[in-house]
Amino acid sequence: MNRQKRNMTALAVCALALSGCATQQDAANMPEPRPLGRELSSVQAAVERQANSEARPLEYPSGVIALRDALALALMNNPRLAAFSWEVRVREANVLQAGLLPNPEITIELENFGGSEVTSGFDGSENTLWLSQLIELGGKRTKRRTVAELERAVASWDYEAARIDTFTEVALAFTQLLAAQERKALSEELVGVTDRALRVVGDQVKAGAVSAVEKNRAEVALATSRVELARRVRELNSARKLLAATWGSTEVSFAGVVGALGEGISPPPSEAALLRQVEENPDLARWTTELSARRALVALEDSKRIPDVTLGGGPRWFNETNHSAFVFELSVPLPLFDRNQGAALEARRRLAKASEERRAAEVDVRTALSTAHQSLAATYEAVVALQRDVLPKAQAAFDGATSAYRRGVFRYLDVLDAQRTLFALRSEYLETLAAHHGDIARVERLVGRPLGEFRDEDRRS
Repeated sequence: MNRQKRNMTALAVCALALSGCATQQDAANMPEPRPLGRELSSVQAAVERQANSEARPLEYPSGVIALRDALALALMNNPRLAAFSWEVRVREANVLQAGLLPNPEITIELENFGGSEVTSGFDGSENTLWLSQLIELGGKRTKRRTVAELERAVASWDYEAARIDTFTEVALAFTQLLAAQERKALSEELVGVTDRALRVVGDQVKAGAVSAVEKNRAEVALATSRVELARRVRELNSARKLLAATWGSTEVSFAGVVGALGEGISPPPSEAALLRQVEENPDLARWTTELSARRALVALEDSKRIPDVTLGGGPRWFNETNHSAFVFELSVPLPLFDRNQGAALEARRRLAKASEERRAAEVDVRTALSTAHQSLAATYEAVVALQRDVLPKAQAAFDGATSAYRRGVFRYLDVLDAQRTLFALRSEYLETLAAHHGDIARVERLVGRPLGEFRDEDRRS
């Protein structure tokens, strides 16, 4: 595949462009959750698909893939996300069931037969055909459907939270794989540098300019760098498997990923700006709908205090006189003992519990956001310091030491020390970049929107 190199700002924008939705107040006016990454399709359980039907085959990617490819694959094939999608379909079925009327009942009664004398047969029997219907009072069916609709909306929020989790998982796995590729490339570069250094030292040993001990040190440095390269290769293979697992694959069919960790680094938004957007977190936003569902359940349980009425009636035949008549029945239970008081009390207490759970969720999200923002700011400052100041100086020191060694001014130990310092700092730079992009993904997960959407004034403390 021929794709341009994408910088990791795209990772930050897409990684958690997931789902912040408008809040729902009641079942009659409940907007669907609004996913931020609407341009990418997500798995949706089929309306008519049977639970035991075969899943469609997964198309395995090949070649080099970009972040968008990984996101699209995961959103369409992640098995955990698919399970949440099926839960939404389950709740839709509950809505259908909750709105159905009670079935009528038909009854046939035979009286005064099989006895003695005139009632010994069926000549003196009385036969009645009953048709009865339960009439629900107190708006029970409407309230029951309202509860089911709100519970379906809660399931939609849970699906959106799972969708964000999938985005975050892909973003983190993609970042780690991209970092693993760059670490492997760095190790290959180090092997090349140490190999060239060994040849230079070997030439100087032959010329009698330096001791053979210098060559031994160069050989040890080369062997160590090759061991490090082998470790980086194993880490790369593991990272590829972790990314493939995000779209439910146990096979790795792609060659690698494309991107650049060090490009597009920008100052993070202030903590205050992030906290203003925290309500878009679906883990928090869902509680508005959850509380509405609990209040609707209280109303439903209260309505059950009103007894339902059963109406029945039908024709009756008197075989003895060959006459017929109509009968009518009205049945109303007397709420003397069971007035559904326990269930109503339970519903109220569950509402109170949900209110506290909502408060706990808000505290958790805000605390997690504050912690993630501190880490984000710290990694940003570290990246900038390494990029602008530390790495250029380390590179200059290494170049100077190498040049001085060739002129016979420095010992090989000085070159080796400068080389170790440079490559250790470059490795630290990669680790810090990966950590920074991981922090971006986690912060976007908590605010439910990409950091690229924040204005410049939001990035000032």
